[in-house]
Amino acid sequence: MTDAACAGTLPAASQDSTSTTARRIKSIFGGSVGNLVEWYDWYAYSAFALYFAKAFFPAGNPTAQLLNTAAVFALGFIMRPIGGWVMGVYADRYGRRAALSLSVLLMCAGSLVIALTPSYALIGVWAPVLLVLARLGQGISLGGEYGASATYLSEVATSESRGFYSSFQYVTLIMGQLTALAVLLVLQFFLLSPAQLDAWGWRIPFVIGALCALVAFWLRRSMVESQQFEHARDHTRQRPSMFGQIRALAQHPRAVATVVGLTMGGTVAFYTYTIYMQKFLVNTVGLSKDQSTLISAASLFLFMCLQPVFGALSDRIGRRPLLVGFGVLGTLLTVPLLTELSTTHDPLLAFGLIMAALLIVSGYTSINAVVKAELFPTEIRATGVALPYAVAVSVFGGTAEYIALYFKSIGHEPWFYWYVSGCIACSLLVYLVMPDTKATSLIDRDATAR
Repeated sequence: MTDAACAGTLPAASQDSTSTTARRIKSIFGGSVGNLVEWYDWYAYSAFALYFAKAFFPAGNPTAQLLNTAAVFALGFIMRPIGGWVMGVYADRYGRRAALSLSVLLMCAGSLVIALTPSYALIGVWAPVLLVLARLGQGISLGGEYGASATYLSEVATSESRGFYSSFQYVTLIMGQLTALAVLLVLQFFLLSPAQLDAWGWRIPFVIGALCALVAFWLRRSMVESQQFEHARDHTRQRPSMFGQIRALAQHPRAVATVVGLTMGGTVAFYTYTIYMQKFLVNTVGLSKDQSTLISAASLFLFMCLQPVFGALSDRIGRRPLLVGFGVLGTLLTVPLLTELSTTHDPLLAFGLIMAALLIVSGYTSINAVVKAELFPTEIRATGVALPYAVAVSVFGGTAEYIALYFKSIGHEPWFYWYVSGCIACSLLVYLVMPDTKATSLIDRDATAR
């Protein structure tokens, strides 16, 4: 019997179930791919700053040029809470799909502006002005992307597999970082000379990002809207306003405080072992740049693969045990791990220590998105996830590298190890008193109410 004939004998309920599962997987794929593109565009700026800094700022001291690009990067980071607020309200008002589509378009526009802006030598001060505007738009985009995608992935997944599917948010986040690094390596070693990269080759990754963002926009426009949002929209006459959502959010102070608290330690640990680690391996451990790049890429790849495993585990045993495990192990082992790492000169041992740390951090990264989504009702879920998270990341995650380098500059680098451990300990207190959101999920409550 042919496959088609077999399909024809399926009961209507089975066919509907198969169709629903296919639509769900397609929607999750569209949301995840868009998230990958967003993070690729964001990290491409850092990966290629060494090459394009001189194009946007006056000729002179290369260090001053890099500092200027770093300042622009920081401005984009500061915009993330604003993006979390604006795009979160947009998602709660017009839908998750609409917000995700707008988010990826903003990122596309930012990349395109960076790719096409003439150099400072041609248009003067307008070059850095356009760069700043592009990064401000991308900061708003990324700030809204987290809340909208976390909400969407959590709402379209079934309750039995919500942890597994929502974990792909961090899979694609890390994949975006790895893709930006891979594009840099390919251009450096196979396609272009250093002179070509300096002159015009740095524009290529931003063109790639803009084109991929258009593909992601097309995929997201074809996604189905979450049933939870459609139900809330049908039963709410008044659409939320910008400040109305803030007032509504203020009615859930415990959930807001929980998001900030559970994010604090996790984001510091994440930025320490991913973004900052490459510099740490060179400046403190004493490895070569090539060795540190290889170790960072390999550890990030395995870290990415761990996310769905931990997400699926949370579907079986709950979210809280994973968070508590991260909190306890992170509090007790951060100082020993970083201390041992700082004294080794063996690349393999360094890789093993970083992987041990990332294994611990996976207890947070794999499920933090779904935990936050499960804390809020549908009508304010995107805003509730995005805004407090963006504030916590900007305050704690965005400053982790600066604090680490500051302690190193004054000769007290181990103080940073204790700082990371202390932040995780603060989050552990939150994990110990918060409910297991798998059992108390407001997503499931809203679905039952339909």
